Amino acid sequence: MTSDPEFPLEVTAVASPAAGVRQVRLERRDRTPLPGWEPGAHIDVLLPNGLVRQYSLCGDPRDDAGYEIAVLRAPQGRGGSEHIHTQLRIGDVIPARGPRNNFTFAARHRTLFIAGGIGITPILAMITQAERDGNEWTLVYGGRTRDSMAFAGELQRYGDRVQLVPEDELGLVDLPALLGTPRPDTEVYCCGPTGLLDAVQRLCKPWPAGSLHLERFSGAITDAPTDGFTVVAERSGVVCSVAPGQSIVDALAGIGVVVPTSCGEGVCGTCETKVLDGVPDHRDLLLGDDEREAGTSMMICVSRALGPRLVLDL
Repeated sequence: MTSDPEFPLEVTAVASPAAGVRQVRLERRDRTPLPGWEPGAHIDVLLPNGLVRQYSLCGDPRDDAGYEIAVLRAPQGRGGSEHIHTQLRIGDVIPARGPRNNFTFAARHRTLFIAGGIGITPILAMITQAERDGNEWTLVYGGRTRDSMAFAGELQRYGDRVQLVPEDELGLVDLPALLGTPRPDTEVYCCGPTGLLDAVQRLCKPWPAGSLHLERFSGAITDAPTDGFTVVAERSGVVCSVAPGQSIVDALAGIGVVVPTSCGEGVCGTCETKVLDGVPDHRDLLLGDDEREAGTSMMICVSRALGPRLVLDL
């Protein structure tokens, strides 16, 4: 497994598409083209305060001159958004990695987009692509208040294909009415807070396999058992013990096997590792059901072992 290379990006523009949201444009200092990306992709931003954060790209995928991200200010968070809102200035240069895509847009049928709050960011690029391809689509976009819903004004140009649902005016999005009847000709792409995603996932269980596509911004909290086990790093030729409550990443680092990580919550895919032997206890929010059942890879920042031993391709 290899880590994406870092490259410096300069802040060339900032804007405020909604209350509490800061939009940032990042370009190379020499203005050469950036690596291409597809809708749903994100980049890792390596902040000067030591934090690494993933932000969805919300611009036009055909724009290779710059990346655009939109960041919700979360004062009670771990400091990433606060730094971007209060410290980042035009002309600042910050390292980035990627792009990577765990939320690929490849709709074969008509598309129902569901966004909650800042979850609109990856959906924007998908809508741009759907328009370009002539696909049939609709968007239902919920938020606390109308002025907190980023890009709401920009989305108005699509007319009645976009339904804005500010909670203080209209209440919560009526998900049972929206998803209660499975539609074999429709695919659902959803991004937003955990409560929204859990509800959408539950309501889409009767839908045809492959209909639902989700992206989560934060990991799950689990109270599942955390017994210790042994990990073999096959290529490195070393073995380590993973204690209860300790991550595989941390245990490996203790014996000199450093695995690149980013989110630490099983949502970004940076630490995905091939499993050579043993049964993973998947605790990420990224792998699909088929991938979990196959057990050939795992996110070692959060996932563990269902048996006494795992052999990893490290």
